[in-house]
Amino acid sequence: MVRTLLRRRKKVLAAEDVTVTDPPKVRRAVTAAALGNTMEWFDFGVYAYLAGTLGKVFFPSSSPGAQVVSTFATFAAAFLVRPLGGLVFGPLGDRVGRQKVLAVTMIMMAASTFAVGFLPSYATIGFAAPLLLLVCRLVQGFSTGGEYAGATTYIAEYAPDKRRGFLGSWLDFGTFVGYSLGSGLVTVLTATIGTEGLTDWGWRIPFFVAGPLGLIGLYMRLKLEETPVFQREEEAQAEALSEGGDPVEQARQSGKGRLKEIFTKHWQAVLICMGLVLLYNVTNYMVTSYLPTYMSGTLGEPETSSQLLVLGTMLLVVLTITAVGRSSDRWGRRPVFMAGSAALIAFAIPAFLLIREGGILLPAIGCGILGLLLVCFAGTSASTLPALFPTRIRYGALSIAFNISVSLFGGTTPLFASALVEATGNDMVPAYYLMVAGVIGLISSFFLHETAGKPLRGSGPMVETPEQARVLVARSRTRAGRQARDVWIRMRHPWSRDEHKS
Repeated sequence: MVRTLLRRRKKVLAAEDVTVTDPPKVRRAVTAAALGNTMEWFDFGVYAYLAGTLGKVFFPSSSPGAQVVSTFATFAAAFLVRPLGGLVFGPLGDRVGRQKVLAVTMIMMAASTFAVGFLPSYATIGFAAPLLLLVCRLVQGFSTGGEYAGATTYIAEYAPDKRRGFLGSWLDFGTFVGYSLGSGLVTVLTATIGTEGLTDWGWRIPFFVAGPLGLIGLYMRLKLEETPVFQREEEAQAEALSEGGDPVEQARQSGKGRLKEIFTKHWQAVLICMGLVLLYNVTNYMVTSYLPTYMSGTLGEPETSSQLLVLGTMLLVVLTITAVGRSSDRWGRRPVFMAGSAALIAFAIPAFLLIREGGILLPAIGCGILGLLLVCFAGTSASTLPALFPTRIRYGALSIAFNISVSLFGGTTPLFASALVEATGNDMVPAYYLMVAGVIGLISSFFLHETAGKPLRGSGPMVETPEQARVLVARSRTRAGRQARDVWIRMRHPWSRDEHKS
Protein backbone atom coordinates (compact mmCIF):
# COMPACT_ATOMS: atom_id res chain seq x y z
CA MET A 1 0.00 0.00 0.00
CA VAL A 2 2.74 2.41 0.95
CA ARG A 3 4.65 1.70 -2.24
CA THR A 4 1.50 2.27 -4.31
CA LEU A 5 0.87 5.65 -2.69
CA LEU A 6 4.48 6.65 -3.12
CA ARG A 7 4.40 5.75 -6.80
CA ARG A 8 1.33 7.97 -7.22
CA ARG A 9 3.02 11.05 -5.86
CA LYS A 10 3.92 13.89 -8.21
CA LYS A 11 6.84 13.10 -10.50
CA VAL A 12 10.13 14.59 -9.38
CA LEU A 13 11.69 16.96 -11.89
CA ALA A 14 15.06 15.96 -13.29
CA ALA A 15 17.54 18.45 -14.75
CA GLU A 16 16.82 17.23 -18.29
CA ASP A 17 13.07 17.95 -17.82
CA VAL A 18 13.73 21.68 -17.54
CA THR A 19 14.54 23.70 -20.66
CA VAL A 20 16.88 26.68 -20.29
CA THR A 21 16.05 29.16 -23.04
CA ASP A 22 18.68 30.89 -25.17
CA PRO A 23 17.99 34.69 -25.04
CA PRO A 24 19.29 35.46 -28.59
CA LYS A 25 17.16 32.65 -30.05
CA VAL A 26 14.12 33.87 -28.10
CA ARG A 27 14.61 37.41 -29.46
CA ARG A 28 14.93 36.11 -33.03
CA ALA A 29 11.83 33.95 -32.61
CA VAL A 30 9.76 36.84 -31.27
CA THR A 31 10.99 39.26 -33.95
CA ALA A 32 10.42 36.90 -36.88
CA ALA A 33 6.97 35.86 -35.66
CA ALA A 34 5.93 39.46 -34.99
CA LEU A 35 7.12 40.57 -38.43
CA GLY A 36 4.66 38.19 -40.07
CA ASN A 37 1.82 39.77 -38.10
CA THR A 38 3.15 43.19 -39.07
CA MET A 39 2.90 42.16 -42.71
CA GLU A 40 -0.63 40.79 -42.28
CA TRP A 41 -1.93 43.85 -40.50
CA PHE A 42 -0.19 46.29 -42.80
CA ASP A 43 -2.56 44.88 -45.42
CA PHE A 44 -5.57 45.22 -43.09
CA GLY A 45 -4.71 48.83 -42.26
CA VAL A 46 -4.36 49.70 -45.93
CA TYR A 47 -7.59 47.94 -46.86
CA ALA A 48 -9.59 49.54 -44.02
CA TYR A 49 -8.39 53.06 -44.83
CA LEU A 50 -8.83 52.57 -48.57
CA ALA A 51 -12.33 51.04 -48.29
CA GLY A 52 -14.03 54.08 -49.84
CA THR A 53 -11.37 54.42 -52.55
CA LEU A 54 -11.38 50.72 -53.46
CA GLY A 55 -15.17 50.91 -53.69
CA LYS A 56 -14.85 53.61 -56.37
CA VAL A 57 -12.14 51.68 -58.25
CA PHE A 58 -13.74 48.20 -58.24
CA PHE A 59 -17.48 48.90 -57.69
CA PRO A 60 -18.10 52.24 -59.46
CA SER A 61 -21.70 51.55 -60.50
CA SER A 62 -22.97 51.29 -56.90
CA SER A 63 -24.07 54.01 -54.50
CA PRO A 64 -21.46 55.23 -51.98
CA GLY A 65 -23.06 53.18 -49.19
CA ALA A 66 -23.26 50.07 -51.38
CA GLN A 67 -19.64 50.60 -52.45
CA VAL A 68 -18.49 50.44 -48.83
CA VAL A 69 -20.60 47.34 -48.15
CA SER A 70 -19.23 45.67 -51.34
CA THR A 71 -15.65 46.48 -50.35
CA PHE A 72 -16.15 45.08 -46.85
CA ALA A 73 -17.88 42.01 -48.34
CA THR A 74 -14.69 41.35 -50.31
CA PHE A 75 -12.74 41.97 -47.09
CA ALA A 76 -14.98 39.46 -45.25
CA ALA A 77 -14.65 36.86 -48.04
CA ALA A 78 -11.01 36.34 -47.08
CA PHE A 79 -12.16 35.27 -43.64
CA LEU A 80 -14.48 32.61 -45.02
CA VAL A 81 -11.48 30.59 -46.26
CA ARG A 82 -9.44 31.10 -43.09
CA PRO A 83 -10.83 27.94 -41.43
CA LEU A 84 -9.79 26.01 -44.55
CA GLY A 85 -6.29 27.43 -44.22
CA GLY A 86 -6.33 26.51 -40.52
CA LEU A 87 -7.40 22.94 -41.34
CA VAL A 88 -4.49 22.63 -43.78
CA PHE A 89 -1.66 24.53 -42.09
CA GLY A 90 -2.49 23.77 -38.43
CA PRO A 91 -2.23 19.94 -38.46
CA LEU A 92 0.65 20.28 -40.94
CA GLY A 93 2.51 22.43 -38.41
CA ASP A 94 2.00 19.75 -35.76
CA ARG A 95 3.51 17.11 -38.06
CA VAL A 96 6.33 18.80 -40.02
CA GLY A 97 7.14 21.69 -37.68
CA ARG A 98 6.15 25.27 -36.92
CA GLN A 99 9.04 26.99 -38.73
CA LYS A 100 8.43 25.42 -42.17
CA VAL A 101 4.73 26.28 -42.21
CA LEU A 102 5.35 29.86 -41.05
CA ALA A 103 7.77 30.37 -43.96
CA VAL A 104 5.12 29.19 -46.44
CA THR A 105 2.38 31.41 -45.01
CA MET A 106 4.72 34.41 -45.22
CA ILE A 107 5.35 33.80 -48.93
CA MET A 108 1.66 33.49 -49.72
CA MET A 109 0.66 36.59 -47.75
CA ALA A 110 3.32 38.80 -49.28
CA ALA A 111 2.70 37.63 -52.86
CA SER A 112 -1.08 38.03 -52.73
CA THR A 113 -0.93 41.48 -51.11
CA PHE A 114 1.71 42.63 -53.61
CA ALA A 115 -0.46 41.39 -56.49
CA VAL A 116 -3.37 43.66 -55.50
CA GLY A 117 -1.27 46.66 -56.53
CA PHE A 118 -1.13 45.36 -60.12
CA LEU A 119 -4.87 44.75 -60.54
CA PRO A 120 -6.64 46.69 -63.33
CA SER A 121 -9.67 48.74 -62.34
CA TYR A 122 -13.32 48.13 -63.19
CA ALA A 123 -13.09 50.85 -65.84
CA THR A 124 -10.35 48.85 -67.61
CA ILE A 125 -11.61 45.25 -67.61
CA GLY A 126 -15.09 45.47 -66.14
CA PHE A 127 -16.49 42.75 -63.85
CA ALA A 128 -13.22 40.79 -63.95
CA ALA A 129 -11.58 43.47 -61.78
CA PRO A 130 -13.54 42.80 -58.55
CA LEU A 131 -13.22 39.05 -59.24
CA LEU A 132 -9.42 39.34 -59.34
CA LEU A 133 -9.52 41.37 -56.12
CA LEU A 134 -11.59 38.60 -54.56
CA VAL A 135 -9.06 35.96 -55.68
CA CYS A 136 -6.19 37.89 -54.06
CA ARG A 137 -8.18 38.28 -50.87
CA LEU A 138 -8.97 34.55 -50.80
CA VAL A 139 -5.27 33.67 -51.09
CA GLN A 140 -4.52 36.13 -48.29
CA GLY A 141 -7.23 34.58 -46.12
CA PHE A 142 -6.06 31.02 -46.79
CA SER A 143 -2.45 31.82 -45.82
CA THR A 144 -3.53 33.84 -42.79
CA GLY A 145 -5.39 30.74 -41.60
CA GLY A 146 -2.04 29.31 -40.54
CA GLU A 147 -0.29 32.54 -39.60
CA TYR A 148 -1.53 33.84 -36.25
CA ALA A 149 -1.95 30.42 -34.61
CA GLY A 150 1.50 29.39 -35.82
CA ALA A 151 3.13 32.61 -34.65
CA THR A 152 1.54 32.46 -31.19
CA THR A 153 2.50 28.79 -30.88
CA TYR A 154 6.06 29.54 -31.93
CA ILE A 155 6.56 32.34 -29.41
CA ALA A 156 4.81 30.46 -26.58
CA GLU A 157 7.03 27.40 -27.13
CA TYR A 158 10.19 29.52 -27.02
CA ALA A 159 9.28 31.81 -24.11
CA PRO A 160 10.22 31.15 -20.46
CA ASP A 161 7.13 30.35 -18.41
CA LYS A 162 7.34 33.47 -16.24
CA ARG A 163 7.71 35.85 -19.23
CA ARG A 164 5.31 34.28 -21.73
CA GLY A 165 2.79 37.11 -21.36
CA PHE A 166 5.36 39.84 -21.98
CA LEU A 167 7.06 38.09 -24.91
CA GLY A 168 3.73 37.02 -26.43
CA SER A 169 2.48 40.61 -26.35
CA TRP A 170 5.20 41.54 -28.86
CA LEU A 171 3.36 39.47 -31.45
CA ASP A 172 0.33 41.76 -31.26
CA PHE A 173 2.68 44.71 -30.91
CA GLY A 174 3.70 43.78 -34.47
CA THR A 175 0.02 43.59 -35.37
CA PHE A 176 -0.67 47.19 -34.43
CA VAL A 177 2.63 48.50 -35.74
CA GLY A 178 1.72 46.95 -39.09
CA TYR A 179 -1.73 48.48 -38.97
CA SER A 180 -0.29 51.87 -38.01
CA LEU A 181 2.23 51.72 -40.86
CA GLY A 182 -0.46 50.81 -43.39
CA SER A 183 -3.01 53.33 -42.19
CA GLY A 184 -0.33 56.00 -41.72
CA LEU A 185 0.86 55.55 -45.31
CA VAL A 186 -2.70 55.93 -46.64
CA THR A 187 -3.22 59.02 -44.47
CA VAL A 188 -0.03 60.61 -45.85
CA LEU A 189 -1.03 59.77 -49.42
CA THR A 190 -4.51 61.23 -48.88
CA ALA A 191 -3.02 64.46 -47.53
CA THR A 192 -0.40 64.80 -50.28
CA ILE A 193 -2.08 63.67 -53.51
CA GLY A 194 -5.72 64.12 -52.52
CA THR A 195 -8.74 61.88 -52.95
CA GLU A 196 -8.70 62.13 -56.73
CA GLY A 197 -5.04 61.14 -57.03
CA LEU A 198 -5.60 58.32 -54.57
CA THR A 199 -8.48 56.97 -56.68
CA ASP A 200 -6.57 57.30 -59.97
CA TRP A 201 -3.27 55.64 -59.04
CA GLY A 202 -2.17 56.31 -55.45
CA TRP A 203 -4.11 53.38 -53.96
CA ARG A 204 -1.59 50.98 -55.55
CA ILE A 205 1.45 52.30 -53.64
CA PRO A 206 0.70 50.74 -50.21
CA PHE A 207 0.24 47.30 -51.79
CA PHE A 208 3.58 47.58 -53.59
CA VAL A 209 5.28 48.17 -50.23
CA ALA A 210 4.15 44.69 -49.13
CA GLY A 211 6.66 43.02 -51.46
CA PRO A 212 9.88 44.18 -49.73
CA LEU A 213 8.30 43.68 -46.29
CA GLY A 214 7.47 40.09 -47.20
CA LEU A 215 11.00 39.36 -48.42
CA ILE A 216 12.48 40.63 -45.15
CA GLY A 217 10.05 38.54 -43.12
CA LEU A 218 10.71 35.43 -45.22
CA TYR A 219 14.49 35.80 -44.80
CA MET A 220 14.12 36.04 -41.02
CA ARG A 221 11.81 33.03 -40.81
CA LEU A 222 14.05 30.85 -42.93
CA LYS A 223 16.85 31.53 -40.42
CA LEU A 224 14.79 30.28 -37.48
CA GLU A 225 15.20 26.92 -35.76
CA GLU A 226 12.36 24.68 -34.65
CA THR A 227 11.02 25.29 -31.13
CA PRO A 228 12.59 23.25 -28.29
CA VAL A 229 9.13 22.05 -27.23
CA PHE A 230 8.31 20.67 -30.69
CA GLN A 231 11.74 19.05 -30.98
CA ARG A 232 11.20 17.19 -27.70
CA GLU A 233 7.74 16.06 -28.79
CA GLU A 234 9.09 14.89 -32.14
CA GLU A 235 11.89 12.93 -30.46
CA ALA A 236 9.44 11.30 -28.05
CA GLN A 237 7.13 10.25 -30.88
CA ALA A 238 10.01 8.89 -32.97
CA GLU A 239 11.27 6.88 -30.00
CA ALA A 240 7.81 5.44 -29.33
CA LEU A 241 7.34 4.42 -32.96
CA SER A 242 10.82 2.90 -33.20
CA GLU A 243 9.97 0.69 -30.23
CA GLY A 244 7.02 -0.71 -32.17
CA GLY A 245 4.24 1.52 -30.86
CA ASP A 246 0.73 0.13 -31.07
CA PRO A 247 -1.46 0.76 -34.16
CA VAL A 248 -3.94 2.86 -32.18
CA GLU A 249 -1.25 5.36 -31.23
CA GLN A 250 0.04 5.47 -34.81
CA ALA A 251 -3.49 6.25 -36.03
CA ARG A 252 -3.64 9.13 -33.55
CA GLN A 253 -0.55 10.63 -35.16
CA SER A 254 -2.35 10.99 -38.52
CA GLY A 255 -4.16 14.16 -39.56
CA LYS A 256 -7.61 12.59 -39.11
CA GLY A 257 -6.59 11.17 -35.74
CA ARG A 258 -5.49 14.58 -34.50
CA LEU A 259 -8.68 16.28 -35.73
CA LYS A 260 -10.81 13.67 -33.98
CA GLU A 261 -8.82 14.15 -30.77
CA ILE A 262 -9.28 17.94 -30.93
CA PHE A 263 -13.07 17.78 -31.10
CA THR A 264 -13.63 14.80 -28.79
CA LYS A 265 -11.09 15.31 -26.00
CA HIS A 266 -10.50 19.06 -26.08
CA TRP A 267 -13.89 20.52 -27.05
CA GLN A 268 -14.10 22.61 -23.86
CA ALA A 269 -10.76 24.27 -24.66
CA VAL A 270 -11.94 24.83 -28.26
CA LEU A 271 -15.09 26.62 -27.04
CA ILE A 272 -13.16 28.78 -24.55
CA CYS A 273 -10.66 29.65 -27.28
CA MET A 274 -13.44 30.62 -29.71
CA GLY A 275 -15.11 32.82 -27.09
CA LEU A 276 -11.89 34.68 -26.26
CA VAL A 277 -11.02 35.06 -29.94
CA LEU A 278 -14.50 36.46 -30.63
CA LEU A 279 -14.04 39.00 -27.83
CA TYR A 280 -10.63 40.11 -29.08
CA ASN A 281 -11.38 40.18 -32.79
CA VAL A 282 -14.81 41.82 -32.73
CA THR A 283 -13.25 44.65 -30.72
CA ASN A 284 -10.17 44.64 -32.94
CA TYR A 285 -11.94 44.81 -36.30
CA MET A 286 -14.53 47.25 -35.02
CA VAL A 287 -11.79 49.69 -34.09
CA THR A 288 -9.23 49.06 -36.82
CA SER A 289 -11.32 48.20 -39.88
CA TYR A 290 -14.76 49.75 -39.33
CA LEU A 291 -14.18 52.88 -37.23
CA PRO A 292 -12.47 54.99 -39.96
CA THR A 293 -15.34 54.34 -42.39
CA TYR A 294 -17.93 54.80 -39.61
CA MET A 295 -16.65 58.26 -38.73
CA SER A 296 -16.23 59.48 -42.31
CA GLY A 297 -19.07 57.65 -44.09
CA THR A 298 -21.77 57.40 -41.38
CA LEU A 299 -21.04 60.45 -39.22
CA GLY A 300 -19.81 62.64 -42.07
CA GLU A 301 -16.50 63.61 -40.50
CA PRO A 302 -13.55 64.56 -42.76
CA GLU A 303 -11.59 61.51 -43.90
CA THR A 304 -8.22 62.86 -42.77
CA SER A 305 -9.36 63.63 -39.21
CA SER A 306 -11.10 60.24 -38.94
CA GLN A 307 -7.97 58.47 -40.10
CA LEU A 308 -5.76 60.43 -37.70
CA LEU A 309 -8.03 59.62 -34.73
CA VAL A 310 -7.90 55.88 -35.38
CA LEU A 311 -4.17 56.08 -36.09
CA GLY A 312 -3.71 57.79 -32.72
CA THR A 313 -5.72 55.01 -31.09
CA MET A 314 -3.41 52.42 -32.64
CA LEU A 315 -0.37 54.25 -31.35
CA LEU A 316 -1.94 54.21 -27.86
CA VAL A 317 -2.32 50.42 -28.16
CA VAL A 318 1.28 50.07 -29.35
CA LEU A 319 2.56 52.08 -26.37
CA THR A 320 0.63 50.08 -23.77
CA ILE A 321 0.43 46.53 -25.12
CA THR A 322 3.69 45.15 -23.70
CA ALA A 323 2.84 46.63 -20.28
CA VAL A 324 -0.43 44.67 -20.36
CA GLY A 325 1.47 41.53 -21.36
CA ARG A 326 3.90 41.99 -18.47
CA SER A 327 0.99 42.60 -16.08
CA SER A 328 -0.63 39.33 -17.14
CA ASP A 329 2.55 37.52 -16.07
CA ARG A 330 2.19 39.05 -12.63
CA TRP A 331 -1.59 39.12 -12.07
CA GLY A 332 -2.73 36.31 -14.38
CA ARG A 333 -4.44 36.06 -17.78
CA ARG A 334 -7.92 35.38 -16.39
CA PRO A 335 -8.25 38.62 -14.34
CA VAL A 336 -7.14 40.73 -17.32
CA PHE A 337 -9.67 39.11 -19.66
CA MET A 338 -12.50 39.35 -17.12
CA ALA A 339 -11.80 42.99 -16.29
CA GLY A 340 -11.56 43.90 -19.98
CA SER A 341 -14.82 42.09 -20.80
CA ALA A 342 -16.72 43.82 -18.00
CA ALA A 343 -15.29 47.20 -19.02
CA LEU A 344 -16.30 46.62 -22.65
CA ILE A 345 -19.91 46.02 -21.57
CA ALA A 346 -19.86 49.16 -19.42
CA PHE A 347 -18.02 51.61 -21.69
CA ALA A 348 -19.00 50.67 -25.28
CA ILE A 349 -22.01 53.00 -25.36
CA PRO A 350 -20.23 55.98 -23.69
CA ALA A 351 -17.31 55.59 -26.12
CA PHE A 352 -19.54 55.74 -29.20
CA LEU A 353 -21.57 58.63 -27.76
CA LEU A 354 -18.32 60.58 -27.47
CA ILE A 355 -17.24 59.63 -31.00
CA ARG A 356 -20.63 60.78 -32.31
CA GLU A 357 -20.25 64.26 -30.81
CA GLY A 358 -17.97 65.46 -33.62
CA GLY A 359 -14.91 67.67 -33.48
CA ILE A 360 -11.59 66.33 -32.25
CA LEU A 361 -11.42 66.22 -28.43
CA LEU A 362 -14.50 64.15 -27.53
CA PRO A 363 -14.09 61.64 -30.39
CA ALA A 364 -10.42 61.31 -29.41
CA ILE A 365 -11.46 60.40 -25.85
CA GLY A 366 -14.00 57.89 -27.21
CA CYS A 367 -11.41 56.31 -29.48
CA GLY A 368 -8.93 56.24 -26.58
CA ILE A 369 -11.45 54.32 -24.43
CA LEU A 370 -11.90 51.73 -27.19
CA GLY A 371 -8.12 51.48 -27.60
CA LEU A 372 -7.59 50.79 -23.89
CA LEU A 373 -10.32 48.15 -23.96
CA LEU A 374 -8.76 46.54 -27.02
CA VAL A 375 -5.29 46.38 -25.47
CA CYS A 376 -6.62 44.27 -22.56
CA PHE A 377 -7.29 41.46 -25.05
CA ALA A 378 -4.46 42.16 -27.49
CA GLY A 379 -1.77 42.09 -24.82
CA THR A 380 -2.94 38.78 -23.34
CA SER A 381 -4.22 36.59 -26.19
CA ALA A 382 -0.89 35.36 -27.59
CA SER A 383 0.13 33.90 -24.22
CA THR A 384 -3.31 32.58 -23.25
CA LEU A 385 -4.54 30.74 -26.35
CA PRO A 386 -1.59 28.36 -26.99
CA ALA A 387 -1.65 27.28 -23.33
CA LEU A 388 -5.15 25.82 -23.81
CA PHE A 389 -3.86 22.84 -25.83
CA PRO A 390 -1.13 20.17 -25.46
CA THR A 391 1.98 20.26 -27.66
CA ARG A 392 1.10 17.47 -30.09
CA ILE A 393 -2.10 19.21 -31.29
CA ARG A 394 -1.43 22.83 -30.27
CA TYR A 395 -0.91 24.35 -33.73
CA GLY A 396 -3.83 22.45 -35.29
CA ALA A 397 -6.33 22.99 -32.47
CA LEU A 398 -5.50 26.67 -32.15
CA SER A 399 -5.64 27.21 -35.93
CA ILE A 400 -9.07 25.61 -36.20
CA ALA A 401 -10.66 27.26 -33.15
CA PHE A 402 -9.11 30.65 -33.86
CA ASN A 403 -10.03 30.80 -37.54
CA ILE A 404 -13.59 29.53 -37.16
CA SER A 405 -14.24 32.24 -34.58
CA VAL A 406 -12.50 34.98 -36.58
CA SER A 407 -14.33 33.99 -39.78
CA LEU A 408 -17.77 33.91 -38.22
CA PHE A 409 -17.50 36.90 -35.92
CA GLY A 410 -14.27 38.91 -36.30
CA GLY A 411 -13.72 39.50 -40.00
CA THR A 412 -17.44 39.95 -40.62
CA THR A 413 -17.69 42.74 -38.02
CA PRO A 414 -17.18 45.64 -40.49
CA LEU A 415 -19.66 44.08 -42.94
CA PHE A 416 -22.35 43.41 -40.33
CA ALA A 417 -21.87 46.74 -38.58
CA SER A 418 -22.06 48.77 -41.82
CA ALA A 419 -25.05 46.72 -43.09
CA LEU A 420 -26.94 47.04 -39.77
CA VAL A 421 -26.33 50.78 -39.55
CA GLU A 422 -27.59 51.24 -43.12
CA ALA A 423 -30.62 48.97 -42.55
CA THR A 424 -31.69 50.40 -39.17
CA GLY A 425 -30.47 53.98 -39.47
CA ASN A 426 -29.19 53.66 -35.87
CA ASP A 427 -25.56 54.72 -35.61
CA MET A 428 -25.25 53.21 -32.09
CA VAL A 429 -25.48 49.63 -33.41
CA PRO A 430 -21.66 49.16 -33.25
CA ALA A 431 -21.75 49.82 -29.49
CA TYR A 432 -24.42 47.17 -28.95
CA TYR A 433 -22.38 44.76 -31.05
CA LEU A 434 -19.38 45.29 -28.78
CA MET A 435 -21.49 44.75 -25.66
CA VAL A 436 -22.63 41.34 -26.92
CA ALA A 437 -18.98 40.44 -27.55
CA GLY A 438 -18.17 41.55 -24.00
CA VAL A 439 -20.81 39.23 -22.53
CA ILE A 440 -19.48 36.24 -24.49
CA GLY A 441 -15.91 37.12 -23.45
CA LEU A 442 -16.90 37.37 -19.79
CA ILE A 443 -18.48 33.89 -19.87
CA SER A 444 -15.42 32.42 -21.63
CA SER A 445 -13.04 34.07 -19.15
CA PHE A 446 -15.01 32.61 -16.24
CA PHE A 447 -14.26 29.07 -17.45
CA LEU A 448 -10.62 29.83 -18.32
CA HIS A 449 -8.00 28.05 -16.20
CA GLU A 450 -5.12 30.25 -15.08
CA THR A 451 -1.86 29.47 -16.91
CA ALA A 452 0.39 32.40 -16.02
CA GLY A 453 3.84 31.24 -14.90
CA LYS A 454 3.02 27.57 -15.54
CA PRO A 455 4.49 25.22 -18.17
CA LEU A 456 2.54 24.68 -21.37
CA ARG A 457 0.33 21.60 -21.42
CA GLY A 458 2.36 18.54 -22.34
CA SER A 459 5.67 20.36 -21.85
CA GLY A 460 8.24 20.66 -19.12
CA PRO A 461 9.16 23.92 -17.37
CA MET A 462 11.07 26.60 -19.31
CA VAL A 463 13.38 29.00 -17.48
CA GLU A 464 15.85 31.73 -18.39
CA THR A 465 19.01 30.64 -16.54
CA PRO A 466 20.71 27.42 -15.36
CA GLU A 467 20.42 28.71 -11.80
CA GLN A 468 16.62 28.93 -12.12
CA ALA A 469 16.61 25.35 -13.44
CA ARG A 470 18.63 24.11 -10.45
CA VAL A 471 16.31 25.88 -8.00
CA LEU A 472 13.25 24.41 -9.73
CA VAL A 473 14.66 20.86 -9.59
CA ALA A 474 15.67 21.29 -5.93
CA ARG A 475 12.20 22.55 -4.96
CA SER A 476 10.59 19.65 -6.80
CA ARG A 477 12.72 17.14 -4.89
CA THR A 478 11.97 18.86 -1.60
CA ARG A 479 8.21 18.81 -2.23
CA ALA A 480 8.34 15.16 -3.33
CA GLY A 481 10.33 14.24 -0.23
CA ARG A 482 7.84 15.98 2.07
CA GLN A 483 4.95 14.29 0.31
CA ALA A 484 6.58 10.86 0.66
CA ARG A 485 7.25 11.53 4.36
CA ASP A 486 3.62 12.57 4.97
CA VAL A 487 2.33 9.45 3.21
CA TRP A 488 4.65 7.24 5.28
CA ILE A 489 3.56 8.88 8.53
CA ARG A 490 -0.13 8.54 7.69
CA MET A 491 0.31 4.85 6.87
CA ARG A 492 2.41 3.99 9.96
CA HIS A 493 0.41 6.19 12.38
CA PRO A 494 -3.10 6.65 10.95
CA TRP A 495 -4.34 8.02 14.29
CA SER A 496 -1.88 10.94 14.24
CA ARG A 497 -3.98 12.92 11.78
CA ASP A 498 -7.08 12.55 13.95
CA GLU A 499 -5.13 13.60 17.04
CA HIS A 500 -3.82 16.62 15.17
CA LYS A 501 -7.33 17.62 14.15
CA SER A 502 -8.63 17.26 17.68
